[in-house]
Parts: sequence; structure tokens; C-alpha cells
Amino acid sequence: MASRAFSVLTALSLAALTALPVMAQEDASDRLSIELNSVEPQETGCRMSFVVLNGHEVDLSSAVFEAVLFDAEGAVERMTLFDFGALPSKRTRVRQFVVPQLACDNLGQILINGAQTCEAEAEGDFCIDGLDLKSRIDIRVIG
Repeated sequence: MASRAFSVLTALSLAALTALPVMAQEDASDRLSIELNSVEPQETGCRMSFVVLNGHEVDLSSAVFEAVLFDAEGAVERMTLFDFGALPSKRTRVRQFVVPQLACDNLGQILINGAQTCEAEAEGDFCIDGLDLKSRIDIRVIG
């Protein structure tokens, strides 16, 4: 009897765990979500890690964004391009970028100024329409 109860609980736990990614994907439908997840100092600059979810019904074959990096005082530090590459429909991807000669502790905010390149299998502005920007850390991401 105890092993049957354990099997039922295990099955219910597995069902709950496998439902989590589906719920996250449903919440991101019809939008592109970009989250700044972490920054880490490197010898050559600052490594930024982004979690990206393409909630659209179409694959993005190329997504390149113009970003403006502001220092902690709010001054423009530099403008750069972040090439997120191909982003499959309804899939989460992690992209990392090392910005040379940038101190992570002096980064105050990132502005996504627009999409320089946005190529998809269908007509539409999938990189900007419904763009959802977030940050898991103290550095704000706006657009």
C-alpha cells in the first residue's frame, strides 16, 4: 500500500513539474521576453547573461538589438549591438555577451533602443511588438 501511495505521489509531482514550462510559455504568448539574468566581471570587461523566450508562433531566424548602456550616474556609457541569433518559437534560450572594458559594478541601466535586425518566417515586427523587458538584478532594462 505504501509503495502505491509513493507511486501516485511521484506521478503527481512529475506531472506538476512538467506543467511548469508549459505555463511559462503560455504566459509569454505573442511576445518576445528578454530578461537580464546576471552580470559577471571578466578580465576583459563585463559578461551579461540574458534569458530570452520567443512566445510568438513563428521562429525568429535573426534578432539583433541596439542597446544603450548607462553608467550608475545615468550617463550614456556606450551604444552596442546584442546579436541574440536565432530564437525558435515557444522556446527559451540563454545568450551571453562580454562588453569589453566595461565595469559591471558601474552599469546602471540598459535601454533597448530598437531592433536593428529582425528576421522571421512571417510578416510582422516580432522583435518590437509586445517586447517584454525584465531584469532579475538591480540593473534596469527598459525599452
